[in-house]
Amino acid sequence: MAELTPLQRLAQEHRVGTTFRGWDGTDQTVSDSTLTSVLTALGVPCRNDDDVASSLRAAEVAPWLRTLPPAVVVRQGLPVQVPVNVASGAQPHLRVRLEDGTDRNLEVSSGDTHEVDGKSVSRFTVDVPTDLPLGWHSLAVEGLEESPCALVVTPQRLSTADRLPRTWGLMAQLYSVRSRSSWGVGDLDDLAQLAEVAADKGAGFVLINPLHAAEPKPPVEASPYLPSTRRFFNPLYLRVENIPEFDGLANPEAVRALAAQFQQANLNAEHIDRDPSYAAKLEALELVFAVPRALERQEAFQRFRAEAGPGLESFALWSALAETLPEGAREWSDPEFLQTQRPGLSNRIEFYEWLQWLCDEQLEAAQHAALKAGMNLGIMHDLAVGVHPAGADAWALQDVLANGISVGAPPDMFNQQGQDWAQPPWHPERLAESGYAAYRDMLRTILRHAGGIRIDHILGLFRLWWIPSGSMPGDGAYVYYDHEALIGILALEAERAGAVVVGEDLGVFEPGVQEYLAERGVLGTSILWFEYDDDAPRPPEKYREACLTTVTTHDLPPSAGYLTGKHVDLREQLGLLGRPVEEERAADRDAQEGVLSLVRSRVSAGSGDLQSTVESLHAFIAQTPSVLLGMALTDVVGEERTQNQPGTSAEEYPNWQVPLAGPDGVVLIEELPSLARFEALVRAIEG
Repeated sequence: MAELTPLQRLAQEHRVGTTFRGWDGTDQTVSDSTLTSVLTALGVPCRNDDDVASSLRAAEVAPWLRTLPPAVVVRQGLPVQVPVNVASGAQPHLRVRLEDGTDRNLEVSSGDTHEVDGKSVSRFTVDVPTDLPLGWHSLAVEGLEESPCALVVTPQRLSTADRLPRTWGLMAQLYSVRSRSSWGVGDLDDLAQLAEVAADKGAGFVLINPLHAAEPKPPVEASPYLPSTRRFFNPLYLRVENIPEFDGLANPEAVRALAAQFQQANLNAEHIDRDPSYAAKLEALELVFAVPRALERQEAFQRFRAEAGPGLESFALWSALAETLPEGAREWSDPEFLQTQRPGLSNRIEFYEWLQWLCDEQLEAAQHAALKAGMNLGIMHDLAVGVHPAGADAWALQDVLANGISVGAPPDMFNQQGQDWAQPPWHPERLAESGYAAYRDMLRTILRHAGGIRIDHILGLFRLWWIPSGSMPGDGAYVYYDHEALIGILALEAERAGAVVVGEDLGVFEPGVQEYLAERGVLGTSILWFEYDDDAPRPPEKYREACLTTVTTHDLPPSAGYLTGKHVDLREQLGLLGRPVEEERAADRDAQEGVLSLVRSRVSAGSGDLQSTVESLHAFIAQTPSVLLGMALTDVVGEERTQNQPGTSAEEYPNWQVPLAGPDGVVLIEELPSLARFEALVRAIEG
């Protein structure tokens, strides 16, 4: 192996990969220009040889120049030693302040003295007590105000899935799931109805797309995976008529008339148009906001605001500013301007805080309806990988996000040009220095009324593919994160919420990742078409038990479309193939036949037509030991169109805008209970 260059050594010091293994199994070397751009985004000077040499020295001495680590995340009950650095001759006294406000003094070991940049530094170590309770504590050296660091005690293992009985559930894109009362887009009342319908069929959960907030007013981003914020929810999903103050309107019929305008839109099988629906809802919500609230309602609103803290006010301020301030305007970064705007925007800030309170109430109602109907998990939320580069989080959390970088994926079998998701990543060092507060707050909000959470691309908690601005998706590098901290905090917050965690652990990952997640109590993800043992499709008995197993995913066509090769046709039309289309079709047919041959050997093929084949696929995954089985709602209705084609924009394909429809047109929630396809798939998946 060739000796590393100084730039490559500097990259490794900051946990930037200098090589990566492609989907074809070959090792690739990251270019110097990419390493320079990634290190620059991390705040590491490296533009010339002198910069690199100086930064290498800085990385070497940095651990000695801070009193305590940026943050300490430990597993409960396991012994951990923390280094403590003080000026030579000093004797540090450490204490832990527990989450409940009580203090505990800690003993330190004898220290060694080192010369660091002309200074004499003594290093001591302190043992973190193994009996500390789960939670968010702090560690500090007495007398040194700058020294406190977060001390997070996490479960050795998330226990919520350990007591989970085997169950199946629906997977749905909520915006596409409409009832006769929808405003052209599926909403939280529709979610409650869908959960009740599914529970009546025997389902234990409904897994939905991310409900993260988008822009505060139309036009809004269609992709639920490119939100403005991951902490707060999209008011587009509110059911206006369910707000208690609705009955206090002087003219409620005016709002009902607005809703009636979308009765025809609910029957549109071609396209979900969020913008007019959201505009109408905002008009109605403004009217309801003006209705005086009863004392107990106002007190509940104030409690919600207090519990949400400064993060809610910051998001509401961004929303109020974004109504008039254009994207990229210099005023966004002018603290004096922003401060002067607050008083005049107080009513708008309260309005956007109020919308989040309503979202919280209706999410709680949907989860209550799901559990009351008999589900053991209820609503399972989805956490996107990142956020819009010009959104609320990118503005409010810029201290812990990296600039000049987006995340994505290197080329793979299904996206042979790679993917750029246009999202700024967490800055790993700054996130740790902040005590992981933004990450914690995000998880808490999503888990507040959830029976489970799916982590999209959970491999991103281990490493993310960073793409310098202006570069092609393939010209990136992996940046590695402290997965012990990120997974540990995820386990802590899920344990406290009583929620299961499903990690989408698909794609290219390093050895041991799936085993590590299983050890921490995080369920994995298995997609029928991607499960192989070497070159052979995996038999059902060899699937993982701690797993959500499904036939398809939202990034593929529904099963009927996949079986007929719609994914190849679409990628060929969009120019996403890296080889001639006939070669792609032949390879796809061969791969499908390998899986179908195994399915036919284990499950009766019925009549052999398209629908019976889809049923056989679900009967096949029912033979796996996986604790969770997922059934796509698109398969329930016989849809063939994909919800999302990775690597494309809305101008190329209507991603995240496809209504729930089958061969005979739109399928409304009211029609689901009597749908023959639904009954057939339930019989198949229940064995």
